[in-house]
Amino acid sequence: MRIFETLRAYQQTAALRAAIELDIFTAVGEGATTAAEIAKKCGASERGVRMLCDTIVTDGFLTKKNGHYALAPEAAAFLDRRSPSSMASVAQFLASAQNITESLTLADCVRKGGTVLDGKGSVAPDNPFWVLFARAMAPLMAMPARIMAEKIAGSGPLKVLDIAAGHGIYGISVAQRNPQAEITALDWASVLEVAKENAEKAGIANRYHLKPGDAFEVDLGSDYDMVLIPNFLHHFGPAAIEGFLKKVYAALKPSGKAVTVEFCPNEDRTAPLTPARFAITMLLNTVDGDAYTFSELDAMFKKAGFSASRGELLPSEGTVIVSVK
Repeated sequence: MRIFETLRAYQQTAALRAAIELDIFTAVGEGATTAAEIAKKCGASERGVRMLCDTIVTDGFLTKKNGHYALAPEAAAFLDRRSPSSMASVAQFLASAQNITESLTLADCVRKGGTVLDGKGSVAPDNPFWVLFARAMAPLMAMPARIMAEKIAGSGPLKVLDIAAGHGIYGISVAQRNPQAEITALDWASVLEVAKENAEKAGIANRYHLKPGDAFEVDLGSDYDMVLIPNFLHHFGPAAIEGFLKKVYAALKPSGKAVTVEFCPNEDRTAPLTPARFAITMLLNTVDGDAYTFSELDAMFKKAGFSASRGELLPSEGTVIVSVK
């Protein structure tokens, strides 16, 4: 029954988070296939492992035949920590105790029309939540960042500002695609330490510069060829966004571009799946943020002075929006 399964879906979230935390997918990938073998490798009870793995089988991340478990293709690619495309770390953020606990306040948020968290919600200054985000979510952002960079990095000298850089993957991807790109990453100082580590791992640290501070308050600088705004605007209301975009507009060279990544639902806000559901995340965590449609964002960019915007849907269901000064 769909109502029953939806109301108990939190248990499946807990099961996947536990399997990732216990490294069950890696253990199976390394050849432990029975509950006893997996339990020994993971330092857990055989009974607990059997119950957990059987639950994971129902979600399709493991298969089971004659008492032996195996990785489904999706788990082999993304949940076995030995895989170069592993994104197991995302569970630390998406299924964090903070996110799960906050979800229980949703009815109160609906009554209020915004977060019931103190102050500015998740965008409060120097919120340690964003250090967790930066460390955990980089693998999930790698593919959309690479696709974005292929579309916009070009060639030749490129001066780029990466707003709310977080893990830094978007700016880093541009630098990897264009060896003459110089990236300035803007975020809280504690978050930028994570971005700096990732830039060093990517081999572009000599072209990666840090600008700590609040994107609404710090001097952005000037004469940028491109300003990246990945997954940032949804935290704020339209008036704040328009004011911020005017600041971005002023920081760009003539004919410079703002490149935005957002979860944009369609005009009736019911698809694609991830953008359509993302508005609830903003209701839980922000005072007046939202999942904006492309037409809403396009109107905000025009009010800020940009001449034109075009959007393109990514495989991740995010949308890349390129706005020209």
